[in-house]
Amino acid sequence: MRIAYERRGSGSPLVLVHGIGHHWRAWEPVLDPLAAVHEVIAIDLPGFGRSPVPDGGMPDGMAPLVALIAKWLRREGLNRPHVAGNSLGGSIALELAAAGLAASATAFAPAGFWQPWQRRYALTVLHTLRAGTMLPPTLVRAHLSARPGRSLAFGMLMHRPGRLTAERATADALAMRDGAGFRAVARSAPGYQYRGEPTCPVTIAWGDRDRILLPRQATTARHRLPTATHLTLPRCGHVPMSDNPTLVTRTILSTTTAPPR
Repeated sequence: MRIAYERRGSGSPLVLVHGIGHHWRAWEPVLDPLAAVHEVIAIDLPGFGRSPVPDGGMPDGMAPLVALIAKWLRREGLNRPHVAGNSLGGSIALELAAAGLAASATAFAPAGFWQPWQRRYALTVLHTLRAGTMLPPTLVRAHLSARPGRSLAFGMLMHRPGRLTAERATADALAMRDGAGFRAVARSAPGYQYRGEPTCPVTIAWGDRDRILLPRQATTARHRLPTATHLTLPRCGHVPMSDNPTLVTRTILSTTTAPPR
């Protein structure tokens, strides 16, 4: 199994995990500030970005996907790193924490706290967004070269999509289009609810403008994980790293420096 990643900085390791259809560059706005404190490893999940589908196909569900990530962490010598994730990646961070494999977990709008209709809504939006990337790459680049095109394409994912550069928007769109693991992960979503009980420091943060995993799911997260720190991120969408990098950096660092529970 090969997992591609971007590595920066030094210090205690911090692994960053993106959401479905994304790639490590989702964390690009916060990489350097985090790398001033931690050795940061931003990964491409199997079947996304530059990470190929594993031999034997994509993991069938969250548990085998987390097991695959845990195996890779062991192979890389990353013993109980701090983990932060967004959406699917947020769930992975929480699952690693529940398994005792993380020193801390910061989850931004994690999946698995949804009602059935909220899950169906989120998957419908994501499939629709992905369908919009299936144009020839030259047309995708042309559409995203202008700020209005970027706002239209990424308005469901971010509160401030105009902050994306044309290059970054194109890279994100093509990553969603080319993500070979997208369908397999989406198919496994209906069977997933988060039920873990982490004992390390945990923060769950939700953008109040999230239009994918609606902010009311934060209430469910509060009920299921009452001992975690729960935050609302003002004027942030589903991918808050692009909307407010400073706030996201501060949220992660406040979790990684929290005293052990």
